[in-house]
Amino acid sequence: MAMTVHCDVVSAEEQIYSGLVEMLIATGTEGEMGIQLGHAPLLTELKPGSVRIIKQDGKEEILYVSGGYLEVQPNLITLMADTAIRAKDVDEAAALEAQKEAEKALANKTGEFEYSRAAAELAEAAAQLRTLQKLRKNVR
Repeated sequence: MAMTVHCDVVSAEEQIYSGLVEMLIATGTEGEMGIQLGHAPLLTELKPGSVRIIKQDGKEEILYVSGGYLEVQPNLITLMADTAIRAKDVDEAAALEAQKEAEKALANKTGEFEYSRAAAELAEAAAQLRTLQKLRKNVR
């Protein structure tokens, strides 16, 4: 039986996951990282994208987070996300529409244009779509 550590994933709206995990894989500001029992204490900002949770039974769950923070303590992993959604619950049509709108805003630089806002919206939509792709790849 693999070594496990307790993990809590919460968003501003709800608790998404709480239980024992073998590993949590997320993308922080310095890149992708895998957290297991015995990992050094850590606090890092998360980039929008997928989070993989390998549960105690070896099954994998994929989540989408729009950003937030990951805290690692000796016996606890806490992921605090602005928004966290199970990958199976991500609305693909809405993500595709948001991506198109953000690309259109970036291309149309006339009038009231906020480049950083449009770029952030594009990055978030692309991250949601990548999360869906990972989910589909895992299901096959």
